Amino acid sequence: MPIKTDQQAMIDAQRQQSSPTLRPTVTTLEQILYKALPVLDHGFIRVIDYMGNDAAIVQAARVSYGKGTKTVREDQGLIDYLMRHHHTTPFEMCEIKYHVKLPIFIARQWIRHRTANVNEYSARYSIMENEFYIPDETQLAAQSQKNRQGRGDMLEAKRAQHVLELLKQESLKAFNDYTQLMNEDEEGKIIAAEETGLARELARMRLSLNFYTQWYWKIDLHNLFHFLALRAHPHAQYEIRAYADVMLKTVEQWVPAAYGAFCRYRLGAAQFSAPALHVIRKMLRGEAVTQENSGLSKREWDEMMTTLK
Repeated sequence: MPIKTDQQAMIDAQRQQSSPTLRPTVTTLEQILYKALPVLDHGFIRVIDYMGNDAAIVQAARVSYGKGTKTVREDQGLIDYLMRHHHTTPFEMCEIKYHVKLPIFIARQWIRHRTANVNEYSARYSIMENEFYIPDETQLAAQSQKNRQGRGDMLEAKRAQHVLELLKQESLKAFNDYTQLMNEDEEGKIIAAEETGLARELARMRLSLNFYTQWYWKIDLHNLFHFLALRAHPHAQYEIRAYADVMLKTVEQWVPAAYGAFCRYRLGAAQFSAPALHVIRKMLRGEAVTQENSGLSKREWDEMMTTLK
């Protein structure tokens, strides 16, 4: 269960509050504001705040103070055009802020996207929670022999069970050692009065990368789309893809027209190099083309043929 009783009480209290505003709001997004949307075994994503909507994108493109174009269909057409032709600035007019609870090893991968404002839970100041990520057995796979940063075949059941038990026991031991080093329990109470605890900023070294951290993450829509195009991709690591999939749903509720354009022209689209396009044109003319006479490397040829199926 990713949400504790006191956390749920805080969320319920936030959702009871309401503030009058003259700025545009989005009813469908307001319905999930502050709610914790579960991800993995203990993680979640919460929409904390947002600015702008589909109309703000249109307004920025038109550089007007009115409602932009006159119909929803015209607005969708303009947003499609902007997305199709990589006009990014209008999408930067919208921003969203998330509260994310995620495993540390995913956070280290996530933070590589340097186009957001981030404030993370401090393990120098506070005590980490005894929550760690244990993968589902269906996600336990061997190292891919073709892709150095991916997974290959699934582990056999016996081996998978051994891995799960090892991860769980080592994580429990790591947290116990962590509290012993600090001489403090999860609530910050002294364990042994006669002993001096190690500083929290040093004791955290004992925790492993599967422990959960939390942060607030604020980003504009253009850069969020870039993040999602990479992290919601089938080749992305499963764990970060699970977060991206939930975020996609929040974007759909926030800016449905922009979300639709993103799915059509980014997420569900493909990009080819100039040499690859030259080869595709030859194929369309009925010419016999092979990898050997195409001028493409084997890797690019395989990627092109996979995309074309």
